[in-house]
Amino acid sequence: MSGTVLVTGGAGYIGSHTVRKLVRNDYQVAVFDNLSKGHRWAVPQDVPLIVGDIADTAHVAMTIRQFHVTSIIHFAAFSLVGESMIEPRAYYTNNVIGTLHLLDAMRATGVDRIVFSSSAAVYGEPASVPIGEDSALVPTNVYGRTKVVIEGILHDYMVAYGLRSVSLRYFNAAGADPNGGIGEDHDPETHLIPLVLQAAAGRRSSVTVFGNDYPTADGTCVRDYVHVNDLADAHVLALESLERQTEAMYNLGNGEGFSVRQIIETAQRIVGHDIPILEAGRRAGDPAVLIAGNRRACRELGWTPQLADLDAIVRTAWNWEQHRPIR
Repeated sequence: MSGTVLVTGGAGYIGSHTVRKLVRNDYQVAVFDNLSKGHRWAVPQDVPLIVGDIADTAHVAMTIRQFHVTSIIHFAAFSLVGESMIEPRAYYTNNVIGTLHLLDAMRATGVDRIVFSSSAAVYGEPASVPIGEDSALVPTNVYGRTKVVIEGILHDYMVAYGLRSVSLRYFNAAGADPNGGIGEDHDPETHLIPLVLQAAAGRRSSVTVFGNDYPTADGTCVRDYVHVNDLADAHVLALESLERQTEAMYNLGNGEGFSVRQIIETAQRIVGHDIPILEAGRRAGDPAVLIAGNRRACRELGWTPQLADLDAIVRTAWNWEQHRPIR
C-alpha cells in the first residue's frame, strides 16, 4: 500500500505499539497526537510526530497533504470509563465531535480508508459469552456510547461518501513490547495488570480486588486479556483488508478468560514474592465474565494471537515495569 499511514493518538499505549508494528512492516508512518494522554518518548525518533488536536480540521488536512497520507488508524480518544460518567460532555466532544472533524479533513483531502479503535465497552453487560460481533450493543457507560455513535457515523459515511472502515472492538489490552522501550504508562492507571505489578515493585502499597463473590471459579471477575502486540498486528491486517472490503467490525481478544486471582497468582510467581492485596466489595456495573468471540477476526483477517499465554502477557509487562525509564 503506497502513501503514509497517519496514526492519530499514536503516542498512546496501543497506538505506539501499532506504530512500531507498521514501521517493522515497512510502512511510511506519521503520528498525530495532542500529547494530553500520550508520550513523546513513545514515538520512534525517525517517525514524524505532529502535535495537534484532531478537532483542528485545517491542521489535520495540512498534515495529510504534507505527508501524502492515504489511510488513517484512529486511536485518539478519552477512554476512562469512570471519568466518562462524570464528564460526559468532554467525552462526546473529544471522541465524537473530534472524529467528525477528522472525517472532515479526510473528505477534504480525498482519504477514504480508516481503521477505528473501538472497544468491547459497546456491548455493556452481555447476555451470554463468548461475545460475538452480532451481540446487542447496549453500553453501560458514556465511553462505550461514544464508540457506538462513531461506529454508526462510519457506516453512514460509507453509504453516503464511500468511506472504507474497519472498527476493532478490543477487550483488555495488556503487556508490553517484548523488545522493550515502550509499555503501559497511564496517569491515573486503572488497568489491573499494571496495578498488580506496580504493587509488586513497591510503587503502590497494594492492589485492590473488587468483589470475591461472583459466580466464577474463584469468585473474582473474569476478563479476556489480549497482548498489545497482538492488537497491533490486527490493526495492520485490518488496514490491509480495506483493499478488499468496504466495512467491517471485529472483536479482538484471546477467546479465553482469566480471573483477577489468576492474574495476581501469575504475577506473584513471575516476580517471586507475594503482592499485597486489599479485598473490597463489587463495583457497580462490573459483569462477572467478559470473553471475546474472536473467530471472525481470525477467519477474515488471518489474525492469530501470538502472545496469548498469560505468562507471556505478564512477563512482558513486568519487564517494562522493571526497566521503565524515570521521566
